[in-house]
Amino acid sequence: MKYPKKVSKYIVDWLSNYLINSKNKGFVVGVSGGIDSAVTSKLCALSGFPVYIIEMPINQEKSQVARAKEHMKLLKNEFSNVTSITTSLTNVFDTLKNELKKHKKGELNQHSLANTRARLRMTTLYYYAGHYESLVVGTGNKVEDFGIGFYTKYGDGGVDLSPIADLLKSDVFSLGKFLKINSQILNAKPTDGLWDDNRTDEDQMGIGYDEIEEAMNLITKKIPDKELSIDQIKSRKIYKNLNKQNRHKMTPIPICKVPVNLL
Repeated sequence: MKYPKKVSKYIVDWLSNYLINSKNKGFVVGVSGGIDSAVTSKLCALSGFPVYIIEMPINQEKSQVARAKEHMKLLKNEFSNVTSITTSLTNVFDTLKNELKKHKKGELNQHSLANTRARLRMTTLYYYAGHYESLVVGTGNKVEDFGIGFYTKYGDGGVDLSPIADLLKSDVFSLGKFLKINSQILNAKPTDGLWDDNRTDEDQMGIGYDEIEEAMNLITKKIPDKELSIDQIKSRKIYKNLNKQNRHKMTPIPICKVPVNLL
């Protein structure tokens, strides 16, 4: 990123103008201890409007909780317009999981459970948004939101506005350094925190963010296979597969258009 200061100001101004035009009073941001939510919440704080940062642990790994709490503490100390809230969803999730176990003799779909965690968090964020007359701010970046669809539909994809969705993951890290996000978050391996085994994003995708960004760039430039290395061809294939698999998240919901003569 060439001009992090200008990008930061542009996004903060965009957030402020959007909020004013929406007639709402503030922003609600879910924080996880990751770089995307840390950068997003700080950009919101810089707007000067009320910001409610919400931590929602669900059987969370201790290091993730520690990073989230440290970020919340630092942000509150720096900005008087920031309010931090911790709402544990562990009991809610475990109760639901126990009910789901009654179906098919206790066999649970782990991927569906991971998405359920994200949707419980979305529900919680919208409760606080309604309570504080605020907007739910998305924390997805361009790679996740428009490249490979690495998010949960109606989970972390259920938001009112997305301030960093035009930034690549590398851009988010650059902005994070400029905004002086704490080093523990900057150095942590990206993870969505939705799995009991604490798998990273790269574990799930089978590819790193740098490789995904390169694959996106290669596809945009329409570079033929003969000009690519074996690793580049492999990365581009993985990207295309993920993009195709998750295309349903990134396109409008299909609507059955009934012929007028039938109505």
